[in-house]
Amino acid sequence: MKRVYITTFLTCSLILALLFGISLALHLNTSMDTVTVGFIYEGDESAPYTYNFSRAEIQLEEEMRDSVNILTKNNVPDDDVEDMLRELVRKGCNIIFTNNHSELFAELAPSFPDVEICQISDMEHPPADHPDNYHTFNGKLCEIRYVSGIAAGLKLKEMIDKGILSEEEAIVGYVAAFPVASVISGYTAFLVGVRSIVPQAVMKVQYTNTWSGYKEEKDCAEDLIDAGCVILSQHSDTIGPATACEEASAEKPVVFIGCNQTLQDSAPGSALMSIRINWAPYVIKAVTAVKNHQKIERSVDGHVNGNDVCAGFAENALEIIDLNRNLAPEGTQKAIESAAETVKKDPAAAFRGDYTGVNPDDPSDTIDLSDGYIENADSSAPSFYYILQDVIEIR
Repeated sequence: MKRVYITTFLTCSLILALLFGISLALHLNTSMDTVTVGFIYEGDESAPYTYNFSRAEIQLEEEMRDSVNILTKNNVPDDDVEDMLRELVRKGCNIIFTNNHSELFAELAPSFPDVEICQISDMEHPPADHPDNYHTFNGKLCEIRYVSGIAAGLKLKEMIDKGILSEEEAIVGYVAAFPVASVISGYTAFLVGVRSIVPQAVMKVQYTNTWSGYKEEKDCAEDLIDAGCVILSQHSDTIGPATACEEASAEKPVVFIGCNQTLQDSAPGSALMSIRINWAPYVIKAVTAVKNHQKIERSVDGHVNGNDVCAGFAENALEIIDLNRNLAPEGTQKAIESAAETVKKDPAAAFRGDYTGVNPDDPSDTIDLSDGYIENADSSAPSFYYILQDVIEIR
């Protein structure tokens, strides 16, 4: 009799296990009908940084229109992050993206284990740990800064060859928001690109101490132009520097390279081109992963380090926009394409040369770039934090 009970028990257990396995398989293989996607922006579409990110939201809606429900919160300061996050969770968001750099997203993520939270990475505020549902991502900005530097170098060389400038006047300027790694890494790669074409070029950098301030940015650009800079770029968020270049170019040639937005209308006589990170590939594939009950980092393209993803030219995450054919020297487009292929194959190219970098906070900390430096090796947030001796002047 006991054998019958044991046999019956084992049979029932096997059937239950089989049913559970089938149920689990059906759940894993059945995608969600609708994914509710939240976006929390630190600004709105009037700010180029947020406008550029919102293009991913627009593309997501176009490509997954019938299977996404999108909720957006604009102009969210750090003090309001928690309230906005909780509101989107209450409204049923399955995944939330943000371009805000508040630490609260990582801190609050464990409170919402069923919601995937994806934040643009920020080395200034790295989370102490990585909750399973918290993800960071970024574009490999040094690649596109380096490539834009090559375009700037070609323009600088043309100006020298035509006798518009002497070699001693090969000075580029950079309107920089703050002395942080993401900014320093970018302008370093830009200058290395310039000097690959014009080896004698030097750079002057001026900080605005604000991410977005038209007057501050324009004032800095004007100061750099007065100091002899003939090509400017920026890591800031308004058209102030472009306006300064456009106004100055009436007196003398000044060329500008912007970011996150087209400048053909506001600075048609001086804007050479702009650069941008294309956030759409990550956003769309992350949402698709959630829809299909898959892990985000197994579904998106890029260099994966835990729950962190970094993407560059190889993943179509970087774009040159609005190359001005009236300003660009012949062969610029081809040089851009070639440089993009170079950084795909050689991750140290943007930081290689006969340079010594000095930590601005600790002069005893230096780096030799003879063999190059691989940015984003361990994080999608930039980490290069050295000022190149003799070729970069901080004003």
